[in-house]
Amino acid sequence: MAIGFVLMTTVPGMEATVRDALAEVDLVTDHWMLFGEYDLIARVQADEEFALTRCIVEEIRQLPGILETKTLIGAEL
Repeated sequence: MAIGFVLMTTVPGMEATVRDALAEVDLVTDHWMLFGEYDLIARVQADEEFALTRCIVEEIRQLPGILETKTLIGAEL
């Protein structure tokens, strides 16, 4: 199983729009609005890392209103 957390900075005033769009992305299992350096964080989970990274690059990063993302991928040790 692959898990990632995507931190997002949005266009000012677009936080709620991006949050609502994240709810429609299949591999996003949860998401929260933040206060501080980032505006939103999403937890993404997939059966394999390829599906996880594809979702982040092709779906999440393409959402209107997102300026910048930072992704943290979990590792099983």
